[in-house]
Amino acid sequence: MRIFSAIRFLPSIACLITISLASLIQAQESWRDLYQPQVFDGMPCRIMTPLTVDANKDYPVIVSLHGAGGKGNNNKKQLKDWNHQLADEQRRKDFPCYVVAPQADELWNSGHLRKIKGVINTLTSVDMSRIYILGHSMGGHGTYIFTQIDPEFFAAAAPSAGSGLRRSEPFINPEKIKDLPIWAFHGDKDGVCPIEKDQAVFDEMKRLGGNMKLTIWQGDNHGVSGKFIPGAKNSITYTSSERCNSEPDFLTWLFAQSK
Repeated sequence: MRIFSAIRFLPSIACLITISLASLIQAQESWRDLYQPQVFDGMPCRIMTPLTVDANKDYPVIVSLHGAGGKGNNNKKQLKDWNHQLADEQRRKDFPCYVVAPQADELWNSGHLRKIKGVINTLTSVDMSRIYILGHSMGGHGTYIFTQIDPEFFAAAAPSAGSGLRRSEPFINPEKIKDLPIWAFHGDKDGVCPIEKDQAVFDEMKRLGGNMKLTIWQGDNHGVSGKFIPGAKNSITYTSSERCNSEPDFLTWLFAQSK
């Protein structure tokens, strides 16, 4: 009889487990809703605003560029692990800003930059002296591309594994961006975008007396996009000159930069 009684409750237990799992998944995904969807001039985009917007204050903007895995037009796939980290409530309190996360279906180019500038122009209370840009892989590539197109538009840049695929031709001219505060990140075992290309950029920045920090994730491959905001113990950071801000925390460093 006891066995049959236990069996009788199994469907209820299974139902409770299913509900609990569904609630957990929903809670884990709810951060995405903080990024409101819109389409600007045909470009899908998600925008997270500051927790509160004070009309008497101006807020910096983080432009977030996805990698190849975010390509498309569904206005969903471009939100990555660093977007999740930026959506953390305490980080939003400590570092109030807009986060603009556009989506592209091809490599980032000047047309995308023009539209991103248009999106920023629609936002209220923006500090135009503190426009930041970051991204991983194809997004890091786009970060280097955009900053070379218009280095005066940005106050700082953070490309992660962004110096190109093994087969990519050199496309970064350090002379164009030597005066822009840059903090680059790369795994030293990256088999997709070899670190040697970022190292070459950094070496040239040193020769030019540029403003670049390079953090190397020791023993890591290409999947390091979740590390540059919280940091990690397997990192070693180099600076190209005395111009570099030595602040070890990424967001503190980023928000200290201004044109």
